[in-house]
Amino acid sequence: MLKRSLVVLLLLTAGGVSAQQYPAKPVRIVVPYPAGGGTDLQARPMAAKLSEMWKQQVVVDNRGGASGMVGAEIVAKSPPDGYTVLMCASAEVSLNVALYSKMTYDPIRDFTPVTQLSISPLVLTVHPSLPARNVKEFIALAKKRPGEISYGSSGPGGPHHMAGEWMKMLAGIDIIHVSFKGGGPQIQNQMGGHVHSAFISMPVVSQFMDSPKIRVLAVTSAKRSTTFPNVPTLAESGLPGFDVSQWWAILVPRGTPDNVVAKLHTDFVGLTKLPDIREKMVALGAEPLGGTAAQLAEVIRADISKYKKIVAAAKITVN
Repeated sequence: MLKRSLVVLLLLTAGGVSAQQYPAKPVRIVVPYPAGGGTDLQARPMAAKLSEMWKQQVVVDNRGGASGMVGAEIVAKSPPDGYTVLMCASAEVSLNVALYSKMTYDPIRDFTPVTQLSISPLVLTVHPSLPARNVKEFIALAKKRPGEISYGSSGPGGPHHMAGEWMKMLAGIDIIHVSFKGGGPQIQNQMGGHVHSAFISMPVVSQFMDSPKIRVLAVTSAKRSTTFPNVPTLAESGLPGFDVSQWWAILVPRGTPDNVVAKLHTDFVGLTKLPDIREKMVALGAEPLGGTAAQLAEVIRADISKYKKIVAAAKITVN
């Protein structure tokens, strides 16, 4: 009996030590997009810092495809031990739920939220040939010219497309969606006057904010951007409640031990407070956050609800 008690005690002690020593082997951060994008560019400096902190190799594993769903599925089906982590954008855990009737994972059921790392608004711009210097003038012009004014997005079903359709709904205007293959072609066509207006990602448009070839009207976030505090929001420009933002977060497979989730939360939030990491985020047009797991869970649920309403009302379909 004594020997049995000692064995149990040793096993419990060993388990506690093992848990305290996390991570005890290399950690993989899955980025569900190709290298060089906004998610990847935020993940890599964080991985380097964590490698130094943990004295363990932390690798970024780019698994792009299916609007982020390939990489997200890999993490959802990985062992829940903290050694496979998802650095996601908002699309694969909120927007895609509204767009796709069949997904191989459930963002709510299959993941445990850790922290929302950063957020970035989109920017509503118009070509200078359009006589609108603010959102109210743009809406008034669109009402006078229904079906004539176009807006560009970086692809069908993305947050840029959602922003345009939500503005149409709230403002009661009829503007035409024009889709481009990515932010580069989108900004080029906007500056060339091939579309009247556009919702453009902050990292793409930031270098052209003072260009005479585009006119910046507003940002799409609930609050003004800390990067460009003088640019008003759509919400304060006549569309109260408007909030469409891109954001990035850390998730782990459901069932990951609480102490591991807590460790990941503490260390990732700590990274968002480091000056060099913050500088890199801001350079990408992202505002560092580092919120609680509960806050992230609420953001995901709210976004899913919002995007489902927009998709249903606008009858948006993707192939």
